[in-house]
Amino acid sequence: MTERAGRIVMLVQNGVVGDSRVQKEAASAAAAGWEVFLLGRTDKRAEEWDLGGATVRLVPTGRDFDKRRHEVRRPWLRSPFAYPPGPLESYRRKQVQAWNADLAYEKARLKADPSAAGSLALAGRTFAVKAASGWIKARTRLSRRVRERRERAGAPVDRIAFRFWKAALGDRAWRRLDPALWDLELAFGPVVDALEPDLIHANDFQMLGVGARAKARAAAAGRDVKLVWDAHEFLPGMKPWKDHPWWHAAQVAHEREFAPFADAVVTVSEPLADLLVAEHGLAERPAVVMNTPDIPPQGDWSDADEVPDLRELCGIGKTVPLMIYSGVPLVQRGIHIMVEALPRLPEAHAALVLSKHHWAYVRSLMARAAELGVADRVHLLDHVPHHQVVRFVAAADIGVSPNHHHQNHEISLNTKFFDYSHARLPLVVSDVKTIAAEVRRTGQGEVFRAEDTADFVRAVEKVLEDPESYRRAYAEKVPLEEWTWAAQARVLDGVYRGLVGGRA
Repeated sequence: MTERAGRIVMLVQNGVVGDSRVQKEAASAAAAGWEVFLLGRTDKRAEEWDLGGATVRLVPTGRDFDKRRHEVRRPWLRSPFAYPPGPLESYRRKQVQAWNADLAYEKARLKADPSAAGSLALAGRTFAVKAASGWIKARTRLSRRVRERRERAGAPVDRIAFRFWKAALGDRAWRRLDPALWDLELAFGPVVDALEPDLIHANDFQMLGVGARAKARAAAAGRDVKLVWDAHEFLPGMKPWKDHPWWHAAQVAHEREFAPFADAVVTVSEPLADLLVAEHGLAERPAVVMNTPDIPPQGDWSDADEVPDLRELCGIGKTVPLMIYSGVPLVQRGIHIMVEALPRLPEAHAALVLSKHHWAYVRSLMARAAELGVADRVHLLDHVPHHQVVRFVAAADIGVSPNHHHQNHEISLNTKFFDYSHARLPLVVSDVKTIAAEVRRTGQGEVFRAEDTADFVRAVEKVLEDPESYRRAYAEKVPLEEWTWAAQARVLDGVYRGLVGGRA
């Protein structure tokens, strides 16, 4: 039995299942002799399972702080006749429905028995209900208008409040600008403390604060806990997850406040490491741990589980040209260019391996395909487990990465790039800096101008003319042996042992 090197608690603000990076980190750390607890978030009940020797635990996390403090106060100055936040507005609307139902009953009763008394009283009640209904509808409109204005935070009073809190609190201003970060602390903090880890691995920026506060509490209790911060993206250049104009500034302030607590930083690419050093004045350069596939030694898949047949799922034969996209369906990922191109690629099909099929963007992709008359050539598929992705996508003819120009897209080789490469697919990628430079260097694919459908079509047609010339690059210029998770796991384990050593 492998002697335990120490206990690691890994933190991630998602549900773990769709996050290949944290799954590989947890399993490889467990294989290297660490006792690993991977804590993820759920809006439902707690769950727990084993992942390659690591324990995955989903922590129920509320959304009590999704609204800022002023959003739960009555808008006396903005709109004094609007309803106060809470159930009163809904209650009053339902009350009108109940009154109308009662009036309908009384009218039916009088119609059945015209001699019954109460016609005059019923007329008076009808007038009163109509008047009350009009008043409640007016107040409801005012309430909705207030909520919309508060969500946009574009009124002068909102802009003044934003500047005031930033000036008054500095990096602590996230407490006012996005108190939802406290939901993570209140849920995860007690769980981390109870596990008493030797090392905390905080993935991305939102969990950094949870890890830093747990480290501080442990120090106060006399325990030395090390904190590793795993920066997946450059936050100042990231497109916000939420529409609220305060959200991004809050996350940046939160990251700046807690970055100094990290004993070591790891990240996904060399350019991002440079940006983190400059942004946070790091004394030590972050270790680079790329999100590469978990490939068995010598690429021997003989003992691996069977994967679904991509072409069978698409209902097409082996000779039909098939391009594939695998990833998260975000507008800035540019997936719609594949749909837009299909009318000019009459033989080709597109496989979209996406999470979140219910998202508006995914629905718009399928609606656009129908509008263009190519719906039968667009195949919306579910994700497969991360250890199956390489073999699954290998049945395609082209791997597509159509990112738009955003700072975080420019500075790293994304997960799908490595998956496509190990599947030895010819690539068609947009001209975002790092991926485009690598594809041009190796010759493993073609580069097109981001958001240019005509140039995308040109690149696809060129690859389909001679796909084998691009596949040859994998034998000659592509360093696949470096692009494996085994190599990245050694780097990560070195970071852990440099902080904790052999302490058990």
